[in-house]
Amino acid sequence: MTARQAPPLRLAALAWPVGRGEAFAAKLARWCDRAVAEGAGMLLLPEYAPCENAFAMGGGALAERDSAVAEADALVAAMEAEARRTGLWIAGGTVLRRNGGRIVNAAPLVSPDGVVGLQEKHCRTRFERSAWRLAAGAAPSVFATPWGVIGIAVCYDAEFPPLVRAQVLAGAWLVLVPAATDTAAGATRVTVSARARAIENQCVVAVAPTVGAASWCESLDSNRGRAGIYGPADRGFPDDGILAEGAPDTPGLVVATLDPARIAAVRRRGAVTNHADWPDAPLPPSPVLGRGARAA
Repeated sequence: MTARQAPPLRLAALAWPVGRGEAFAAKLARWCDRAVAEGAGMLLLPEYAPCENAFAMGGGALAERDSAVAEADALVAAMEAEARRTGLWIAGGTVLRRNGGRIVNAAPLVSPDGVVGLQEKHCRTRFERSAWRLAAGAAPSVFATPWGVIGIAVCYDAEFPPLVRAQVLAGAWLVLVPAATDTAAGATRVTVSARARAIENQCVVAVAPTVGAASWCESLDSNRGRAGIYGPADRGFPDDGILAEGAPDTPGLVVATLDPARIAAVRRRGAVTNHADWPDAPLPPSPVLGRGARAA
C-alpha cells in the first residue's frame, strides 16, 4: 500500500507520568481507553515507560536494568492484551530485553493481532553504555501498517539524520520517537531533532516522553519533555510544522489526524523539495578557507 492509497491515521502521543505501585497493565488500560475516546487508531508510549515498576525495585542501575529485563516478556504481553481489547495499535515505548548474548533497548510495535516487530535503539547514550552496559541495537527498519509504512527512532536515534533518513528511503512517511530525557536540554534536543527530521524528510515525526520525578530509582529519576506531533513547514501544513503539542513536562495525550496523502502531495508540490534534494552520497570534507588558512 502506498502513502497515497493509505487512509488517514488518528495518532495519540502520550506524555507518560512516571510513578510506581500501579501495575503497568492497569495504567496502560486507562491510557488506551482515553486514546480510544479520542478516536485514535494508534497510541505512542514513551521510552522506558513500561519499565517504571521494574526500575522502582532499586538497587542501582544494573540491578534496575536486570529487573526490567526479567519483566520484558510480560510487559509486551500486556501491550498485546490491550491492543486486542481496544483494537488500538500500540507503539509500546521500549523494554530492555536479551537478544542472544546482548541486552538491548527495543521498541515493540503491537497490533490487535499481535507483535508486528521490534526496533532496537541503535545509538546509546552515555548512561546506557556505561551504567547499563547496553549493546548497540540493530540498524533501522520499517513496519507495514494499515496506514502505510512507518518507522521508529528511539529517543537518541532521532538526533542522527542518517538513521531516520534510512527509514524514509525505505518508505516511511511517519516516524515515531519514544523518548525519555532527564533534563530540559535533553528534551530540547529531542524536540528540535524531531522537527528537523520532519522538515528535511518531508514526513511526520511524533514524540512521546516520560515526565515527572522518580526519586526512588536511579534509572528514571528525572523526566523532562513534551508530547508533540510535527510535520514539514510547507504547503498543506502549519507554518511552524506543529500539528499538535503539549505543554512542557505535562502528562497527557496529544492527538492529531495524519493523512499520508498530504505527505505525498507536499513531496511533489511543496515550496521546497527537501525529500528529493538530499545529496546522493556524503559530501567530501570542505577545505578550510580564509586568510592564512591551509586546506587539510
